[in-house]
Amino acid sequence: QVQLVESGGGLVQPGGSLRLSCAASGRTFSNVPMGWFRQAPGKEREFVAAISWSGGSTYCADSVKGRFTISRDNAKSTVLLQMNSLQPEDTAVYYCAARLQRTTGIYTSTHDYDYWGQGTLVTVSS
Repeated sequence: QVQLVESGGGLVQPGGSLRLSCAASGRTFSNVPMGWFRQAPGKEREFVAAISWSGGSTYCADSVKGRFTISRDNAKSTVLLQMNSLQPEDTAVYYCAARLQRTTGIYTSTHDYDYWGQGTLVTVSS
């Protein structure tokens, strides 16, 4: 059974940091592009960051650029999202996603991904 399991969410004060982790199992994810998305209450799911299968290319949404960093450890089938300088508008459920097929490039649309985790809640509040 294919699984993506996110962890690392929680409550943090504005200006603080969190590191989200996505552990993949059930098949090989070390050779497919992966990404992070988020969904705030009452809003649509939006792109946060993406990484190529090799980790050589990354891309972040303008809203998080310079604050968030995506990385991966293919040996451990893990994708990380380091979030710094968190703001209340970053509050959302964060989802990890993976493509089914090995392809080059990075992907920013929810429609580009085939597997999703259950999400982890990040709350930024004083």
